[in-house]
Amino acid sequence: MATTDKKLIHVVGAVFERDGKIMAAQRGPGRALENYWEFPGGKIEPGETPEQTLVRELREELLTDAEVGEFVGRSEFEYDFGIVRLDAYFAKIIGKEPTLTEHKQIRWLGADELFSVEWAPADIPIIEKLATFLS
Repeated sequence: MATTDKKLIHVVGAVFERDGKIMAAQRGPGRALENYWEFPGGKIEPGETPEQTLVRELREELLTDAEVGEFVGRSEFEYDFGIVRLDAYFAKIIGKEPTLTEHKQIRWLGADELFSVEWAPADIPIIEKLATFLS
């Protein structure tokens, strides 16, 4: 088995579900993976739980409060800048509706629309799992 010296980047993402649709956020300009779609969230900082990270990141990125729910799944993808381990959790918006600060746009996608956007590669296994959940 080949080994890699790439840095492991552990991130969490929020899976918001509303009326049978999943929220997707398009990454903004000047960021890694610009224009790809993702679950909003971010990197786990030392001393944080995944749930604490999601609450913090959603406040920073979307200026909203959220309640973190059940674990959805984990994926890993090796990018040129490192290996991203994504842990996804269902989440519920409990504050005001999201405000875009780092993303270009948000879309709510039904089961038949999930693959209509170009997801970041680390998010795709989670999307495939959710496609089954929604149908």
